[in-house]
Amino acid sequence: MSRPFTIVAAHGNGGGGLRFALLHEHLTSDVRLRAPTLPGFPDEPADPALTDVAGYAEALAGHVLDAPRPRVLLGHGIGGAFALDLLQRHAGQVDGVILHAPVGTRLDERALPRLMRLPGATRVLQHLIAAPATRPLLRRLALSPETPVDVADRMLAAYGRCAAFGTMFRIIDAEWFDSLAPVDVPSVLLWGEDERVLAVEQVEDYRALLPRAEVVRVPAWDHFPMLDDPRAYARRLADLARGLVDAPAA
Repeated sequence: MSRPFTIVAAHGNGGGGLRFALLHEHLTSDVRLRAPTLPGFPDEPADPALTDVAGYAEALAGHVLDAPRPRVLLGHGIGGAFALDLLQRHAGQVDGVILHAPVGTRLDERALPRLMRLPGATRVLQHLIAAPATRPLLRRLALSPETPVDVADRMLAAYGRCAAFGTMFRIIDAEWFDSLAPVDVPSVLLWGEDERVLAVEQVEDYRALLPRAEVVRVPAWDHFPMLDDPRAYARRLADLARGLVDAPAA
């Protein structure tokens, strides 16, 4: 067992830190997992001062800088966008970073972000995701058949309590992504081979931003392996983070 280290997990849109709740019981004692829910996400009051990606990244940074070192930052979905922005100012405070199917690249090409620019579109989508009547369909479209129904329903219902849901589609855009500078930090670009939300070939777009990144593509993983198989996800995550913490200096 290696020296103790901390993983600070940045969640994606909608469900907040809930997506990581099943991991704790599967982690060894050397791994401290922190999975905060940021302002405006389920059951956390919105902060009107947060008007751009940098604002949310700084809210995340408060949790990162408070965590014991060594510390590894995990960003899943839009949590990857927050992680990338945080690294622009606090790279020296992070001992490693794991981006798991992050949101950021190709926002002018992907159909969903373009659709969400239409008036009222984000409110409609949020309602459809959270509504009990549509959950069986959403479980089939966005989650694995292995995801327990009660876990999936809790996750989907949480989208309805997410005040920041629509904001994410406005502030995470191509102009923001193009403004990012490369960061020299030990890192992993993690993707599932069966990812249906964010196509696996997008991983190549992040190499320029994280030149020291190792690309890890996991067979059979979809977008929410932490829900589908929390035991396997926890072990893979801990192994990757441990490798970053123990990596020799560049």
